[in-house]
Amino acid sequence: MDVHDGGTGSPQGPNTSREAEAETPPARETVPRPRTELPSPEPASRAEDADSESVPRAEHPDSAGAFQAESAGDTSDAGDTSDAGDASDPAAGLVGGPRRPEPRAGVAALSPRYQVGAALALAVVAVTVCVHIGMVFLHVAPSNTVTKTHGKAIDDWIYPEFEQNWKLFAPNPLQQNIAVQVRAQVRTVDGGSRTTGWYDLSAQDGRAIDGNPLPSHTQQNELRRAWDFFTATHDNGNRPVGLRGALSETYLRHIVVLRLERGGAAGDGGVVERIQVRSQTTNVTPPKWSTEKVSMSPVYRELSWWSVPDGETEGGTR
Repeated sequence: MDVHDGGTGSPQGPNTSREAEAETPPARETVPRPRTELPSPEPASRAEDADSESVPRAEHPDSAGAFQAESAGDTSDAGDTSDAGDASDPAAGLVGGPRRPEPRAGVAALSPRYQVGAALALAVVAVTVCVHIGMVFLHVAPSNTVTKTHGKAIDDWIYPEFEQNWKLFAPNPLQQNIAVQVRAQVRTVDGGSRTTGWYDLSAQDGRAIDGNPLPSHTQQNELRRAWDFFTATHDNGNRPVGLRGALSETYLRHIVVLRLERGGAAGDGGVVERIQVRSQTTNVTPPKWSTEKVSMSPVYRELSWWSVPDGETEGGTR
């Protein structure tokens, strides 16, 4: 029981708990509540409990650090979510925008009509390449049923441009230098006639090839293969053997006349009326360690004069 002074009415003993609470100022007036730092709102009952416990949590140094850590953690989590969205998709900034299709390239970019044309062109090229490879294979292959049955068709495809030989792999490879030369009989402007000197066409091709890392097929093989074709279809008396003799003469003459025209052999206003072709064969010098003795004197093989019709480079000899 409390002891009171009868006159004064002041308490004469310790205060009760209820009076102490009345004399103590409320905690919310002394220390503000860190409501804004809370990560999420709480129910009313929990909020009242937090108000009653705000004084000790505010006075405790660890409580403030816990609130700051929770707030920073919530902020970092939100930032990570936004960054992850940006990194996952380049078009994440376009809310609801559809992804643009990639532009087509190559044949797919053409219209259907041109795609059909390109497909047909590729098919024609593929078939032609396959046929050519097959013809060359049959030409160099040993005699068989196919070559015996379709030999003429194979020869028409191969000769003269695609003829093949195996002289490089023969037991006795070619050990001679063969030069093809030509001279022409020209009708001049005043009606006279003159004969040019010998033009070494093989030497011209050699100068064009020398020092050239990528010489053309024409410079390397056109003249040489034409002369090989001629000698293979003619005997030692320059008489044609078989039906391909006339073809080889036409092919060789066509090449020679073109070379003369390009070189300006006829002169201004002159016309080439006749040509004569010959070959100069010289043995390759044997190595110093070899005891082989060969003649180094050139050997010539001259053909007869061929007439050239006006404005034409085709036809047989006349």
